[in-house]
Amino acid sequence: QVQLVESGGGLVQTGGSLRLSCTASGDVDSGAIMRYWRQFPDKQREMVARITKEGLTNYAESVKGRFTFSRDNAKMTVTLEMNDPKVEDTGIYYCNHLATGSTYWGPGTQVTVSS
Repeated sequence: QVQLVESGGGLVQTGGSLRLSCTASGDVDSGAIMRYWRQFPDKQREMVARITKEGLTNYAESVKGRFTFSRDNAKMTVTLEMNDPKVEDTGIYYCNHLATGSTYWGPGTQVTVSS
C-alpha cells in the first residue's frame, strides 16, 4: 500500500498563487509516475500534470505556462505550483502514484479560485 498525504489548497484569488504538495509513503515505487488530477464542479476530470522519476513533465493545455510540477525523489514529494490561477481552475485536486500494476490516490484537496 502507498499512502499519499496532500497539503495546500484552499481559497485563492485570480492572479495569485497557490502551492499543492503530496508526499508518498509506504510501498512507494521510486520509479512511479506522479500525477495530479482534478475534478471540476461539474464532475468532469482532467489530468493536470505528470512527472517521471527523471523529472520529465507534461501538462494539460489549460495550465501550461501557469503551473509548474516538480518532484523531490529523496523525499518522495511532489509540488504543484499554481501561478495566475483562474476561476476555471476551481476543483478538487488529487495526487496519484502510478506504477506498474498499481495506482494509488490521495484523498483530494479543494482549490477554489475567486475573481
